[in-house]
Amino acid sequence: MIADRKWIKRNLGFDPIDTPPPAASFATRKAALAGAVVEDFQREIIDFDSEGPEGAAFFAFSTANGLSRFTEIPWPSKALAPLPDKTVRRGKNGALPTADVLVVTWTVDEGHALSRVLTPGKDSRDDYRPYKHNFAKISRTMRAGCPARNAGRLGTYWTLTVGAKRVVVFKSESHMSQDTVKRQPADGTTLPNESLWAQLINEVKPGLVITTGTAGGIGKRCEVGDVVVSPIVRFDGQKWLKKPPYGMATFQNGPVPRKRLAQAKKLFKANSDQLPRDNTRAPTVIVSTTQAGAVLTTDFFGFDTSDNRYRLQGLGAVSEMGDAELGLVVSRMGANGPSWVAVRNVSDPQIKAEGTLREQAHRAATIYKAFGRWSSVCSAVVCWALIAA
Repeated sequence: MIADRKWIKRNLGFDPIDTPPPAASFATRKAALAGAVVEDFQREIIDFDSEGPEGAAFFAFSTANGLSRFTEIPWPSKALAPLPDKTVRRGKNGALPTADVLVVTWTVDEGHALSRVLTPGKDSRDDYRPYKHNFAKISRTMRAGCPARNAGRLGTYWTLTVGAKRVVVFKSESHMSQDTVKRQPADGTTLPNESLWAQLINEVKPGLVITTGTAGGIGKRCEVGDVVVSPIVRFDGQKWLKKPPYGMATFQNGPVPRKRLAQAKKLFKANSDQLPRDNTRAPTVIVSTTQAGAVLTTDFFGFDTSDNRYRLQGLGAVSEMGDAELGLVVSRMGANGPSWVAVRNVSDPQIKAEGTLREQAHRAATIYKAFGRWSSVCSAVVCWALIAA
């Protein structure tokens, strides 16, 4: 799939370059301005809240729908349905509680989607408990204006069970791309998001860690809603992560539990009618076995274009901006580290190289705003499948 201008008009109801959406439909002021740069659209993706006023303005202008149209997942059995705790479990002195599985997601809309699937009745924005443990220490290493410092917390969380397994779901305010002053880290420097990952894992003591959320599809085979399940993550440090020895490193974990992935694909159907009408098939699950089919973590806001502008093709199935930090942190834990997997949904496909690079970034971000929460429903269902396996 390649999203050209005609694709965007058919599936969103407008082309943001020909018909600019109203400023009220943007979460970040800079992204709404004519002088917005590519990185402004990256921040727009992180902050856009489909349940907030910007979401209402976006829906009034486009053909997209909010999660009020969400259809509850018909779980295969009541015993395996996610069961959120009525009162969130807490650890000692502000720490997270221990659990069998830790699930971490990133953007505002990813949080909404994950909570609708795994903690029904408890929303990541409105209900989850704020997590501020060691905020003062970790935030001192973050740049001003990043989401965590703006929110005054490291994230929010809730607890649940799936069968006999205890789970912590964490919506992070920390982001590798946003926390860090964009300069080459000095030798031995730990990035803020690395510090958070290590703290979360040490507190929860999970057997399995899942990082999940949206990503840009690489290549023509990806359609919106496809889910890549990857025990392989790789840094693509071409800018401010050129210097560290891990800047181009690959990290790999053990095999993925596949027992319930076929069930997950069937459960996508409950909400797949909210995905782009130009999709040619039902969304699928792709389990990575090679680096070329895995998750690529860039140190820049890169997205695949038909002219391969960012040279992403062949390096992974999807690109995003953080998962390789989990692989790095667990690798440093050695034999004491947990199993982990990256679960990334395709929120925007390959973008046609039409117009300027800024215009292409604007279109990619707008596709995310229309479909990111719905594609995240698919990856949230896959998270359930991995937990229940």
